[in-house]
Amino acid sequence: MSSPQPRPNVADIPPYVAGKPPAVRPGMVSYKLSSNENPYPPLPGVVEAVQQAVGQMNRYPDMGSTALYAKLAETFEVPADHLSVATGSVGLIYQLVQAFCDPGDEVVFAWRSFEAYPIAVTAAAATSVRVPLLPDGRHDLDAMAAAVTDRTKVVLVCTPNNPTGPAITQAELDAFLAQVPGHVLVVVDEAYLEFVRTDDPVDGIATYRRHDNVVLTRTFSKAYGLAGFRVGYAVAPAPIAAALRAVSLPFGVSTVAQVAAIASLERRAELLERVEALVAERTRVVEGLRERGWDVPDAQGNFVWFGLGERTADFALAADELGIVVRPFAGEGARVSIGEPEANDRLLDLATRFPR
Repeated sequence: MSSPQPRPNVADIPPYVAGKPPAVRPGMVSYKLSSNENPYPPLPGVVEAVQQAVGQMNRYPDMGSTALYAKLAETFEVPADHLSVATGSVGLIYQLVQAFCDPGDEVVFAWRSFEAYPIAVTAAAATSVRVPLLPDGRHDLDAMAAAVTDRTKVVLVCTPNNPTGPAITQAELDAFLAQVPGHVLVVVDEAYLEFVRTDDPVDGIATYRRHDNVVLTRTFSKAYGLAGFRVGYAVAPAPIAAALRAVSLPFGVSTVAQVAAIASLERRAELLERVEALVAERTRVVEGLRERGWDVPDAQGNFVWFGLGERTADFALAADELGIVVRPFAGEGARVSIGEPEANDRLLDLATRFPR
């Protein structure tokens, strides 16, 4: 007897592996360093704004996200019709592939990079073209440009790269864009842009203004500390932004998420002070790791990468025993978020004990 069957590609969709919560250990505070979350609570005033919005839960959200679009347009000095919001930047990635790829079209991205990329590509019945990272964890942009074919519709550039950490420079991005045909959509995934402290950092807004095929994806989940509300935004030329809005889930971004994002943008100066504190902790951790003999890649997000290969599972177990949970990638390495100072101290303790 026959039964309904999903498209064949559905069985090929790899699972998204979320960072697990820390184990409860009697007499010890445990820390979650597995999901690149901001360890700080919401900015002052954000909770109060959200509490007022909760009273409207019997009403649908503003499907047009009108107030949020207006605030984003004001903050980043872009036209409102060059914006699209979704359930985090990952929602935007799904929408971009859906809007621009037919089954069998190719999507080029570095690997390893954000694990949602192959999920989104496979869900759309498109084809992933994975270009290996350079040994130092950076994008091999020349190889990515060479991987573009007549079947390529989208290229994903994650900067800083999750999970390895390095960011590309503006000069590197400009050189790459000069090699990519204008009909290929280039997505610059800037989920961690607020943490970048490099010479010649990417200016995403200036870049999108110069190119008709560039879209920026950003999120309120990381620096802004709104991971639980799921809201991100894209900045793109008007036709691309319109395509994203066309395929978006109706009422996808909740009322409380919209209100929280607006309140956070209004407190951007305070936000950037917190980001500086996290960057200072990141610097302390990276320097401590290198003093202990660890060769970690340049860290430009709110996390560090340990290329451990087959020792990854042992590292994750040793971390768990110290009351910190990390994000292992089996056979490759572990990504560890920058968290509370005590959590970071435990990571440095682990780095002292664990054989390099």
